[in-house]
Amino acid sequence: MRRELLVPKLGLTMSEGVLVEWMVQPGETFKVDQGLFVIESEKAANEIGAEADGVLLEITAQAGETLPCGTVIGYWDDGQAGEGVVVLNAPPVPAQAAPSAVAAPVVAAVVSMVPSGQRIPVTPLARRLAAQQGVDLGDVTGSGPRGRIRAKDVLSKVELLAQAAKGRDAKNIQNSPSAAVAPVATPATAQGTLRAPSNLERTVAQRLTAAKQQVPHFYLAVEAEMSAVMALRRQLNEAQTRQRLTLNHFVLAAVGQALEVMPEMNRVWTEEGILNLNSSDVGMAVNTDKGLLVPVLRGVGRQSLGALAQQAGELIGRAQAGRLGSADMQGGAITVSNAGMHDVTYMTSIINPGQSMILGVGSIRELFRPDENGQPVIRREMGMVLSADHRVLDGVSGLKFLKLVVQALQQPMGLMVA
Repeated sequence: MRRELLVPKLGLTMSEGVLVEWMVQPGETFKVDQGLFVIESEKAANEIGAEADGVLLEITAQAGETLPCGTVIGYWDDGQAGEGVVVLNAPPVPAQAAPSAVAAPVVAAVVSMVPSGQRIPVTPLARRLAAQQGVDLGDVTGSGPRGRIRAKDVLSKVELLAQAAKGRDAKNIQNSPSAAVAPVATPATAQGTLRAPSNLERTVAQRLTAAKQQVPHFYLAVEAEMSAVMALRRQLNEAQTRQRLTLNHFVLAAVGQALEVMPEMNRVWTEEGILNLNSSDVGMAVNTDKGLLVPVLRGVGRQSLGALAQQAGELIGRAQAGRLGSADMQGGAITVSNAGMHDVTYMTSIINPGQSMILGVGSIRELFRPDENGQPVIRREMGMVLSADHRVLDGVSGLKFLKLVVQALQQPMGLMVA
């Protein structure tokens, strides 16, 4: 039966996506879960797999197009009898591509061809980077399983080519296969060079601009005394070496616990209405070579510190390796963005699209403050700024929420209980 292929909606806030590439061509058969095409949302490139065995009949959209969710981009046949979608002038399916034919082995990545005919597994992000930078994938050595080429492999080749263009190590580069690959020129202006933003950069810029313009932000700033957390962290890390705890783990745990105590804060604005979330999920800003990504930790308020640290470590590793899927970055009402390692005192942030809050965390400062007797004592204070969506939250509830976070950090033994 003839069936449609649609641009999927990969999150609450996704309205459109960029068709990055087709992984199957008309007339080719495929197996269930085999990658058919790659769609790029505002946060990640997602390989869309087949829901059943079949054959691709027709492609109605080309790579590079930006398409609304639900757009028909092609047709396929599932081999079942019945009345399907009727389309005039549908291209005939070659006999060798019948659904009963045996499909080629599936590689868990995009596959590229080199002149020798060898098939090279390539991740979608790596292929896109190679196309943008003019890198021949045949000259790139993959570091992944079965020689799969990853984004970092392409970036390493780009750096090597840049060095060659500047004349450094020219003699060695001449003798390598990559010598024939020239770096992509960018148009020069009086102020510098100009390049077109990638699809991901353009989409992120559009989404954050819209978030700042359309979401009525309000801001609340507080300080938390962190001496108790610092002492507890040091004690726990000295007692075990398997999972090292960071201050950010305590902040994430405090936010998750506050969401459990105040479930009315765990809500987001949607086109259909105000959505009250069931799970205390918390986004975590992670800096990568692609830029800032926000994977979402699940059920933070009901986890132990150790389990939270393990989940966070796994997500950070996948983010830095370019292996986050769209599902990893969906959900949650709040994100924690920690800039304390950069000696930032306070940070006001833009709310992540689809959420209602973001907590900007600054560095810890040693300050003299008067105690109850008026005598100066050293306090280790950490500044935090909550940016919140005034459509679903108000200042009073925001202050109560922040007070819970501060209390949890200043009495951190309560975070030890899941």
